[in-house]
Amino acid sequence: MNKTPLTKKGAESLKAELEDLKNVRRPKITEAIADARAHGDLKENAEYHAAREEQGLVEARVRDIESKLGNAQVIDVATLDAGGKVVFGCTVELENIETEEMITYTIVGEDEADIKNNLISYASPFAKALIGKEEGDVAEVKAPAGNTEYEITEVRYE
Repeated sequence: MNKTPLTKKGAESLKAELEDLKNVRRPKITEAIADARAHGDLKENAEYHAAREEQGLVEARVRDIESKLGNAQVIDVATLDAGGKVVFGCTVELENIETEEMITYTIVGEDEADIKNNLISYASPFAKALIGKEEGDVAEVKAPAGNTEYEITEVRYE
């Protein structure tokens, strides 16, 4: 099975969420189920059914995170010697050649991608156009709305 790349920050975030689910949310749900059972008839006990449903969601998320971490290849970009090239995990500052608008993206794993926070997946067409380039290079990003050229103004390994 192929390993899925994950940044060190992304792995730490998943581990923190897993820790919270196992050590905070699970005990609260167990307590809520016990309290609901104490109220008697479980067939018509909405509190019991809601707690059981929440328990199912938490357990599914625990399994999902454990699977992701188990299949992850954690990459610490700060330890990479990429020679100034755009690689997985780096932060890239770009200038739109046409509009002169500046934008900064960090190239991350698919599960970490969040465009609102300028985190783009390494598998996205945008990231693919950037990977392997260096500061000063121009990357042409092909999009349905048309092609756009960006100059790479800075590459950081944070």
